[in-house]
Amino acid sequence: MMNRDDEWFMRRALELAAESTGLEEVPVGALLVDGEGNILAAAGNRTVSANDPTGHAEIRVLRQAAVQLSNYRLPQTTMYVTLEPCAMCAAAMIHARIRRLVYGADDPKAGAVVSKYRIGSDGRLNHVFQVTGGVLADECGQVLRDFFQKRR
Repeated sequence: MMNRDDEWFMRRALELAAESTGLEEVPVGALLVDGEGNILAAAGNRTVSANDPTGHAEIRVLRQAAVQLSNYRLPQTTMYVTLEPCAMCAAAMIHARIRRLVYGADDPKAGAVVSKYRIGSDGRLNHVFQVTGGVLADECGQVLRDFFQKRR
């Protein structure tokens, strides 16, 4: 297997974010990778097109992987996402028991793993996961800035 690193996976998540932009969705992309570096699931946001308030990229990825593995627990996995997860998504990662989260841009308004809350690492819940933020942060942030600039 090819040696893949955090930036390689984040570039794939950025491709998924770009696909969401084409659907008028907030451009966030996510993928879940197993302990051997295999991509288990990949998705972009689909809240608007699916009329689903839970249609965030991270939730969609967790659902896909859980179905694929026939298990709602996803230990030894890493979530890659272009934007710091919100409280809903971070809590879902706790329930899924992911091992690690890697995200791109901080979300100062709704980020729940570093910016507003520390879900996943503060130790007050029944699971913790490792957090690595800022991977390709400039590129991830630019995709969002461009999207919202066009909407104004």
